[in-house]
Amino acid sequence: MNRNLDERKKTFQDITYFERDDIQAGDDTYHRLAIHTHFIARGESYIENIEKYVKPLYEEGNIVSISEKVISMCQNNCVDKADVRLGVWAKFLSKFAHRSSAGIGMDEPYKLQLAINIVGLPKILYASVCSAVGKLFGKRGVFYEIVGNGIAGIDGFYPNSSFDIYKVTAVLNPKNPGGVCDEIFQKTGVMCVIVDANDISREILGKYSQLPITDDKFLQIIRDNPAGQSDELTPFILLKKAN
Repeated sequence: MNRNLDERKKTFQDITYFERDDIQAGDDTYHRLAIHTHFIARGESYIENIEKYVKPLYEEGNIVSISEKVISMCQNNCVDKADVRLGVWAKFLSKFAHRSSAGIGMDEPYKLQLAINIVGLPKILYASVCSAVGKLFGKRGVFYEIVGNGIAGIDGFYPNSSFDIYKVTAVLNPKNPGGVCDEIFQKTGVMCVIVDANDISREILGKYSQLPITDDKFLQIIRDNPAGQSDELTPFILLKKAN
């Protein structure tokens, strides 16, 4: 999705952000600021990065949408390609996997092998058979419904990524995302939601336990994926309810 035509780049206290188009959710309108950061690497502190990039712009009542990838990178919840031993089944089954415009999925043999390592080969074989049957009846997503365990959230092993690390590293879903959101509020006062989002789908992985809006309303606010899914480096989206 090309966002250059409607982006408005601004700075505040050396923080660069982009004003996304306002969006209507129910009876309310929300301003959305996509905050630009450096490339947040493995092992960095998400608390320190929120203090650095979000807090100067944050006002009481705001909500921050956070990319799950950033939290996982900070938790070092990643797997290096060199540590994944590619097997026969992953090579074979990946040839039949659905290819999505949202990114590389189980058609990448190393990503499928990682899924096998996480949930076991029997479950992957069963899910693959059920998925093939489901497709005959026009039903998609059966594979991920069966395997569960965050397999759909495995992100990485992208040969054409703008960032070299994602060519050789897979990022798993964050550990305890709800607890992370509560920790962020306790330490920074920022209400947040951790999301797995792309230009096709959006999913809430964890949220501040006292978030003042419903999941459905939150998903409406980010329905066009304001963080982007390319090399924007805008993992924090500040949501401000219009007066």
